[in-house]
Parts: sequence; structure tokens; C-alpha cells
Amino acid sequence: MIDKEFMNFKKSLLIILYVLALFPSQIFALENKILFKINNETVTTIDISNEIKYLTFLNKEFKKFKQNEIFEIAKDSLIKEKIKEIELKKFFKKIELDKKFVKKFAIDYFSKFNINSYKDLEKLLTANKLKIEDIEEKITIQLMWNEIITKKYSQNIKIDKKSIREEISKKRIQDEFLISEIVFNVNNKNELNKKFKNIKDEIEQNSFSKAAIVHSISSSSINGGEIGWIKESSLSNKIKNEIKNIQVGEITKPIKIPGGFIILKIENMRKIQLELDDNEEAEKIVRRKTNEQLNQFSNIYFNKIKKNVRIDEL
Repeated sequence: MIDKEFMNFKKSLLIILYVLALFPSQIFALENKILFKINNETVTTIDISNEIKYLTFLNKEFKKFKQNEIFEIAKDSLIKEKIKEIELKKFFKKIELDKKFVKKFAIDYFSKFNINSYKDLEKLLTANKLKIEDIEEKITIQLMWNEIITKKYSQNIKIDKKSIREEISKKRIQDEFLISEIVFNVNNKNELNKKFKNIKDEIEQNSFSKAAIVHSISSSSINGGEIGWIKESSLSNKIKNEIKNIQVGEITKPIKIPGGFIILKIENMRKIQLELDDNEEAEKIVRRKTNEQLNQFSNIYFNKIKKNVRIDEL
């Protein structure tokens, strides 16, 4: 664990790190310091600075945060990535994938930035002082992590395909919700109440988006918790019942899910006519539910292996 001395030490670096993130890479060589060690993996001021730039690139709201919040979020993001990398090395000789596959995934992943080619992506990253090699490494780690989770937990996926098809055939016109999420875990009920209060305070004082970035352990956190439009037939009965009790702009109470709790906010809603045939629509929903459950198992597995990881100040 990171001790009190390190907590004090890091505070003195906050302003330096924030400023470093805004300057060219040539300056980093003069200022680079090892901050802490995760097993045998080190994290330096350059690592933190690059992570700050990356997170700011993904969500411009990030740079509006307080310096200590920026540091903590970047630090936690790096620790999570390093822990995954450490675990991957137990299963693979090299952390690498086919370049063409990684490039295609990168183009799809960053499509919201209106890029159409890998060259467009390179130009975009360069303009934001980011290296394409670093982004490829992040993508590779996440894809290989997903592969492990799929192999470990695919047999644990439980989806009632029959009921999905029945609901689709009965309701060709459905409600569709634009939803944001905050996923978190706690050790006991007392912690749950305290955590929920902290999250609500953050939402009321700032926004749901900031609360998601600060508190959520989901991959959607960097996007402010946004998970997009979801048809009611894609929601579990438990989620559906909670959603029906709130209006647009409101949030649910914490809902128990495998590996933790989830808070949902309805950003908007609308009525839609299902356009695909029953089988195609059902398969689409099954894929979404499968990914949702795999994400939950991912959190469970990560929390399990994190307990055996040592984090030390250097």
C-alpha cells in the first residue's frame, strides 16, 4: 500500500505534474522521477503526465478538475492498467497483437473524433501531444485482457434468449433510454451509504459526468459514464424496474450487480419502432447483455488479483 509519507510526497508533485502535461516531451527528460512501484512495474512523472494528456484528450472536462483530482484519477488509471499488464504476463509471452487488428480497432474506438483512417488518427494524436505507439499499447493491453475474461467467464454468462425473443415479438414499439452509469464497489452496507452520499454530493455540486469520472470503476467513466441509447428489451428486469421509478434527469438508488453496485441516470428517452426482424434484434440484445456481464466479471476478476499486488513508494 502507498504509505502516508508517499501521500505527502505526491502532493508536492501535483503542480509540477500538471504543468509538465502541458509542455513538450523534451522537458520531461529533465524532470522525470519514479513515483511508485507496482510489483516490478514502475510509474514515473512522465507516465503520469502522459496519462493526464490522454485522459484530457478523451474528455475535455478532465482539465477543469482540481489538480489533486487530476493526479488521483491519472494515478488510478495507470495502476489499473499496470495490474492488468502484470496479469497478462502470466498468460502470454508477449503483450502484442496483430498490428492490422489493433489499427482497425483504434479507428473504430476513436471514430467519435470524426476520423476515417489510421493517418487521421496519427495526426489527431500528434496534435494532442500523444504518441500512437502508446495508444496502441493501451489498446493491446485492454484487448488481451478482454480475451482472458472471455475465456475465464464465457461459460458463466446467463441470458434467457427465449424471453428476449418473446418480448421483442410482443413489443415492436419500445421505450429507448439514453443512459449514463456509475459503477462502484464497497465492503459493507455502512460503506455503501457513505459512498452513495459522496457520489450524490458530487452530482449535486458539479455533475453526473464528473461523479462518474471520479468514482466509477467502469470503462465508461472517462466518457462521464455515458453508455448510449438502450432499448427496454436490453435491460434486466431489476434495472427496468428501477428505471421506471425515475424521470429524465434523475438517478436511481444503487442497484446490486455482480462485482458491485451501479447508479443509473436517464439522460433522455424516446419511443422507437424495432427495424430488424425478431431474430436479428434478439441477437443484437444477446451481444449487448453478453458484453455487460463480461464487464461485470472483469471487475470481479480485477478486484481479486488487485489484492495480491504490492504498491510501494520508491
